Amino acid sequence: MKKILIAVDYGPTAQKVAETGYALGKKLTAEVLLLHVVSEPTHYAYNAYSPIMGFAGYSGADLMDAELTESLLHGSEQYLQKTKSHLGGDHIETEVVVGSNAADTILKAIRKHDIDLVVVGSHSHRWMEDVLLGNVTQKILRESLVPVLVVPSKRHSL
Repeated sequence: MKKILIAVDYGPTAQKVAETGYALGKKLTAEVLLLHVVSEPTHYAYNAYSPIMGFAGYSGADLMDAELTESLLHGSEQYLQKTKSHLGGDHIETEVVVGSNAADTILKAIRKHDIDLVVVGSHSHRWMEDVLLGNVTQKILRESLVPVLVVPSKRHSL
Protein backbone atom coordinates (compact mmCIF):
# COMPACT_ATOMS: atom_id res chain seq x y z
CA MET A 1 0.00 0.00 0.00
CA LYS A 2 1.60 3.20 -1.15
CA LYS A 3 -1.20 5.78 -0.80
CA ILE A 4 -3.95 6.08 1.80
CA LEU A 5 -6.86 8.49 1.53
CA ILE A 6 -8.47 9.50 4.82
CA ALA A 7 -11.87 11.11 4.26
CA VAL A 8 -12.91 13.30 7.18
CA ASP A 9 -15.99 15.34 7.87
CA TYR A 10 -16.85 17.50 10.86
CA GLY A 11 -18.54 14.66 12.70
CA PRO A 12 -17.62 13.58 16.21
CA THR A 13 -15.64 10.57 14.94
CA ALA A 14 -13.43 12.52 12.52
CA GLN A 15 -10.52 12.56 14.98
CA LYS A 16 -10.73 8.80 15.49
CA VAL A 17 -10.88 8.25 11.71
CA ALA A 18 -7.87 10.52 11.08
CA GLU A 19 -5.79 9.00 13.89
CA THR A 20 -6.58 5.43 12.81
CA GLY A 21 -5.82 6.09 9.15
CA TYR A 22 -2.62 7.98 9.91
CA ALA A 23 -1.35 5.30 12.33
CA LEU A 24 -1.90 2.69 9.63
CA GLY A 25 -0.19 4.89 7.05
CA LYS A 26 2.87 5.27 9.30
CA LYS A 27 3.10 1.52 9.87
CA LEU A 28 2.88 0.91 6.12
CA THR A 29 5.16 3.88 5.29
CA ALA A 30 2.46 5.03 2.89
CA GLU A 31 1.69 8.51 1.64
CA VAL A 32 -1.36 9.96 3.37
CA LEU A 33 -3.97 12.28 1.86
CA LEU A 34 -6.52 13.94 4.16
CA LEU A 35 -9.63 14.80 2.16
CA HIS A 36 -12.69 16.83 3.06
CA VAL A 37 -15.66 17.28 0.74
CA VAL A 38 -17.56 20.56 0.89
CA SER A 39 -21.09 20.11 -0.39
CA GLU A 40 -22.81 22.73 -2.47
CA PRO A 41 -23.58 25.72 -0.23
CA THR A 42 -27.33 25.06 -0.32
CA HIS A 43 -26.67 21.78 1.51
CA TYR A 44 -25.66 23.72 4.61
CA ALA A 45 -29.06 25.43 4.72
CA TYR A 46 -30.86 22.19 5.58
CA ASN A 47 -31.59 22.79 9.26
CA ALA A 48 -31.91 19.13 10.28
CA TYR A 49 -28.35 18.35 9.19
CA SER A 50 -25.38 20.54 10.03
CA PRO A 51 -22.10 18.97 8.95
CA ILE A 52 -20.17 22.14 9.75
CA MET A 53 -20.80 23.59 13.19
CA GLY A 54 -21.91 27.20 13.01
CA PHE A 55 -23.27 27.09 9.47
CA ALA A 56 -26.82 25.81 10.16
CA GLY A 57 -29.66 28.22 9.71
CA TYR A 58 -28.45 30.33 6.81
CA SER A 59 -31.19 31.26 4.40
CA GLY A 60 -30.95 30.27 0.75
CA ALA A 61 -30.28 33.87 -0.26
CA ASP A 62 -27.33 34.11 2.12
CA LEU A 63 -25.84 30.93 0.70
CA MET A 64 -25.68 32.29 -2.80
CA ASP A 65 -23.12 34.79 -1.58
CA ALA A 66 -19.68 33.97 -2.99
CA GLU A 67 -18.09 35.09 0.27
CA LEU A 68 -19.89 32.34 2.19
CA THR A 69 -18.72 29.71 -0.29
CA GLU A 70 -15.19 31.03 0.05
CA SER A 71 -15.60 31.00 3.83
CA LEU A 72 -16.68 27.32 3.74
CA LEU A 73 -13.63 26.43 1.65
CA HIS A 74 -11.26 28.43 3.83
CA GLY A 75 -12.69 26.95 7.04
CA SER A 76 -12.34 23.44 5.62
CA GLU A 77 -8.72 24.07 4.63
CA GLN A 78 -7.98 25.35 8.15
CA TYR A 79 -9.68 22.27 9.61
CA LEU A 80 -7.47 19.95 7.56
CA GLN A 81 -4.34 21.90 8.52
CA LYS A 82 -5.27 21.59 12.22
CA THR A 83 -5.93 17.89 11.75
CA LYS A 84 -2.56 17.50 10.03
CA SER A 85 -0.89 19.36 12.89
CA HIS A 86 -2.70 17.20 15.48
CA LEU A 87 -1.43 14.06 13.76
CA GLY A 88 2.11 15.45 13.66
CA GLY A 89 2.65 14.56 10.04
CA ASP A 90 4.21 17.45 8.13
CA HIS A 91 4.33 15.29 5.00
CA ILE A 92 0.55 14.65 4.98
CA GLU A 93 -1.17 16.01 1.89
CA THR A 94 -4.51 17.79 2.30
CA GLU A 95 -7.25 18.50 -0.19
CA VAL A 96 -10.62 20.21 0.02
CA VAL A 97 -12.97 19.33 -2.82
CA VAL A 98 -16.38 20.77 -3.65
CA GLY A 99 -18.95 18.17 -4.64
CA SER A 100 -22.70 17.79 -4.46
CA ASN A 101 -22.35 14.11 -3.56
CA ALA A 102 -19.65 13.27 -1.01
CA ALA A 103 -19.41 9.58 -1.94
CA ASP A 104 -19.04 10.28 -5.67
CA THR A 105 -16.49 12.98 -4.94
CA ILE A 106 -14.45 10.63 -2.73
CA LEU A 107 -14.64 7.86 -5.35
CA LYS A 108 -13.37 10.31 -7.96
CA ALA A 109 -10.49 11.34 -5.66
CA ILE A 110 -9.55 7.66 -5.24
CA ARG A 111 -9.06 7.37 -9.00
CA LYS A 112 -7.42 10.80 -9.40
CA HIS A 113 -4.75 10.16 -6.74
CA ASP A 114 -4.26 6.44 -7.47
CA ILE A 115 -5.21 5.53 -3.90
CA ASP A 116 -4.56 2.03 -2.54
CA LEU A 117 -6.70 2.20 0.64
CA VAL A 118 -9.53 4.45 1.81
CA VAL A 119 -10.26 5.16 5.48
CA VAL A 120 -13.74 6.46 6.33
CA GLY A 121 -15.98 6.61 9.36
CA SER A 122 -19.36 5.09 9.87
CA HIS A 123 -22.20 7.28 11.01
CA SER A 124 -25.39 6.28 12.66
CA HIS A 125 -28.00 8.53 11.15
CA ARG A 126 -31.67 8.13 11.68
CA TRP A 127 -33.22 6.05 8.94
CA MET A 128 -34.95 9.07 7.39
CA GLU A 129 -31.64 10.87 6.96
CA ASP A 130 -30.26 7.77 5.23
CA VAL A 131 -33.22 7.79 2.85
CA LEU A 132 -33.00 11.53 2.11
CA LEU A 133 -29.24 12.07 2.19
CA GLY A 134 -27.90 8.65 1.28
CA ASN A 135 -25.12 6.92 3.17
CA VAL A 136 -21.65 7.95 2.04
CA THR A 137 -19.82 5.03 3.62
CA GLN A 138 -22.21 2.43 2.20
CA LYS A 139 -21.83 3.82 -1.34
CA ILE A 140 -18.04 3.89 -1.06
CA LEU A 141 -18.06 0.28 0.18
CA ARG A 142 -20.27 -0.77 -2.74
CA GLU A 143 -18.42 1.09 -5.50
CA SER A 144 -14.77 1.39 -4.47
CA LEU A 145 -12.29 -0.64 -6.46
CA VAL A 146 -9.76 -0.43 -3.61
CA PRO A 147 -10.00 -1.72 -0.03
CA VAL A 148 -11.99 0.41 2.42
CA LEU A 149 -11.32 0.58 6.15
CA VAL A 150 -14.42 1.68 8.05
CA VAL A 151 -13.79 3.14 11.50
CA PRO A 152 -16.90 2.63 13.65
CA SER A 153 -18.52 5.63 15.30
CA LYS A 154 -20.26 3.86 18.16
CA ARG A 155 -18.59 2.66 21.31
CA HIS A 156 -19.85 -0.64 22.58
CA SER A 157 -19.72 -1.33 26.29
CA LEU A 158 -18.96 -4.79 27.54
